[in-house]
Amino acid sequence: MNKAITDGVQLMPPAFGNGLDVWSSGNGTPGSDTYAGAANVAFVPADQDFGGCLELQKVNSTQKLRYMGETPLLPGCYLQIKARIKAIAGNLPSVRIAGWAGGAGGKHVNGLVEVGSTTALQTYGDILEVTAIVGPGTRGGVDMPWGTEALYGHFGLDLTGSNGGIVRIDDLQIEDVTGVFLRDMINVVDVRDFGAVGDGTTDCSAAFDAADDAARGRKILVPAGVYYLSNSVSLNSPAEFEGTVTMPTDKVFVLAKNFDLPSYIAAFGDEELAFTKAFQALLNNSDHESLDMCGRKVTITKPIDMQAAVPDKTSYATRRIIRNGQFTATGTSVWDTQSITARATYAASNPRKLTNVANIANIAVGSLVGGNGVGREIYVRSKNVGAGEITLNEPLYDAEGTQNFTFTEFKYMLDFSGFQRLSQFSMSDIEFQCNSLCSGIRLAPSGITFHLRDCFISRPKDRGITSIGTGCQGILIDRCQFLSSEDSIDVPYRTSIAVNINANDAKLRNNRATRFKHFALLGGSNSVILGNHFFQGDDVSSGVRTAGLIIARNFTNTTITGNYIDNCTIEWTNERDPTPDFNTGFSFSAMSITDNIMLCGDVAPWFSFIVVKPHGTGHFLNGVTISGNKFRSVNGTIDRVERVDTSFADLDFAHSKHLTFESNTFHSISKQAFNPLRVRHSENTTATNWVVGVNGELPFGGRVRNVDSIVAMGKIRNGSSQANFSLPYAETEHGAQKDEVKLVWNEPVRGEIAVTVRMDQ
Repeated sequence: MNKAITDGVQLMPPAFGNGLDVWSSGNGTPGSDTYAGAANVAFVPADQDFGGCLELQKVNSTQKLRYMGETPLLPGCYLQIKARIKAIAGNLPSVRIAGWAGGAGGKHVNGLVEVGSTTALQTYGDILEVTAIVGPGTRGGVDMPWGTEALYGHFGLDLTGSNGGIVRIDDLQIEDVTGVFLRDMINVVDVRDFGAVGDGTTDCSAAFDAADDAARGRKILVPAGVYYLSNSVSLNSPAEFEGTVTMPTDKVFVLAKNFDLPSYIAAFGDEELAFTKAFQALLNNSDHESLDMCGRKVTITKPIDMQAAVPDKTSYATRRIIRNGQFTATGTSVWDTQSITARATYAASNPRKLTNVANIANIAVGSLVGGNGVGREIYVRSKNVGAGEITLNEPLYDAEGTQNFTFTEFKYMLDFSGFQRLSQFSMSDIEFQCNSLCSGIRLAPSGITFHLRDCFISRPKDRGITSIGTGCQGILIDRCQFLSSEDSIDVPYRTSIAVNINANDAKLRNNRATRFKHFALLGGSNSVILGNHFFQGDDVSSGVRTAGLIIARNFTNTTITGNYIDNCTIEWTNERDPTPDFNTGFSFSAMSITDNIMLCGDVAPWFSFIVVKPHGTGHFLNGVTISGNKFRSVNGTIDRVERVDTSFADLDFAHSKHLTFESNTFHSISKQAFNPLRVRHSENTTATNWVVGVNGELPFGGRVRNVDSIVAMGKIRNGSSQANFSLPYAETEHGAQKDEVKLVWNEPVRGEIAVTVRMDQ
């Protein structure tokens, strides 16, 4: 392929017979001496070997012959300069192809190789052919690699060695030999042809950009070697990597036409680094909304700070997805949990702050906070070292004053906590193999609609997904599996938690979780818990069970529907209330627990599926629906399915409102709860006052506060066995526990009635 033909570019110098005024004895630049009229040169019109040729006597230590025309050097083009020469008389010189590299403005480009290999003439009359190739890239067979700064050359030859010899030189030839170097001129553009050097130090940014500009959709080839890019590079044509690239952390490498993880692994040669650079490109490239891992497994040797991978961004709110791959953790001490004990002060008047924090510089943002009066899943959201203050993700319920707190930093495979805000981010069809070494994902301190779908979080050491702030606002977790690393550990000794959520509007749907200490803690409101299966049993006879779901807000506005709740409880608390005693508001309200399967086996008889745990006095149930559930105990009977944990306080049953507890089924449950509750009562001897008890079957041990109906189940007879058609009046909250109703008749009577009572108003 010859550029002189294909591009209309004239490469071939004129024949010597056309005149010697265009042939220089210097560098060939304008104003240099020519051979026209020179005493040591003559044109021979009819040499027996060459035809017309130049006869030249060597009189200088380096006798130069240069064409004064500017032979252009096109991007990606390689030229071969060829000369045939023979010695006629005198000393035998050596010969080599040579040139002068010209750049913009006619300036010489310094620092380049401007000569080919030297060959000595051995015998008079023998023809010697010398060649050299010049081009932009450092490639095998290229004698003079000139890069992209050289725009043209003055080409010819040099005679070196002893003076006095006479030679004859055939007309010089310059031709395009690019096809020798390119594997496929149509499909491949080689970055070396644009000045890239794979030595790991030469900046190849401009060469990559130039190759991309020239490719125009053709494949860009990055041959073997290490190519340093000092600036961000975006390739808009497909790229194939035999070599690798290296670049500063803050520079972006975008593979626009093959934007997937395998391409980045090929480009960077390291899976972990490739993933971070691909993630960086995902957040810096508007052409792609997702990063496809193409089923690749990435071995993670240390926690990945996801924000540090994108140092130009501290917040991001455009939909982006990482999908279809696997992360697996390896290593040892790099994943070790770090724990610090430090003294600090807490005041309920400033409920999300710890002040006067000792050793604050060594406390990591994202650490789990422990101490007296500290609820579960309380984390360091941020810190101000200068002020000695820590901001917490949620208030503490009873930590007023100064005490020692513990700050435990778990290590996460993917850590987004360096972002100030991250929204509309999704991960799909990914397995996180934590291998009992690390936790899974730590969310940003703020953001909305983080979405995890069709993923596996396998054997996390401490946590599956952790929210240290409100980055869980509107979180969506769909069809995921959380596989515990504590399967073989008995329930009381487990410590791992699959998910914690602080903010509102969470959706946990159709997930499966195995044998964690807790499946999920939800500290926000308006949550939907739908279709999940979570189980937490062990093989201990009459064993204890922990909460599967923890609802850590009293006014929750949450629905728990269609789940399979296996050997664990739903625990409803107000442990994140800095003033836990009831003063005003709705108290424990707006909860719907419907149509769930609830199963336990071989548990202690005091186990209950639904536990309300108030942390302060005066609280009551208000707007609670528990219906359509299937409660069952196997390998033993339990006392009841619902109870109040009075470790801190009891409920105030004098204020219960709008509680529906009906249409449930009970198997191997001693006390079956209903509200409204229908009680049949028989009075075998005549009495004016009938006391009807509920046998503990009002939910949570509630009081009898209302009577909806009294129905005679036959004749009500007086002492004369005559029918009594009067209606008794009811006195509610009767008895020491206020769980009885007294019915007062107009005369002593006997008989059987059905009474429907309620514990609420």
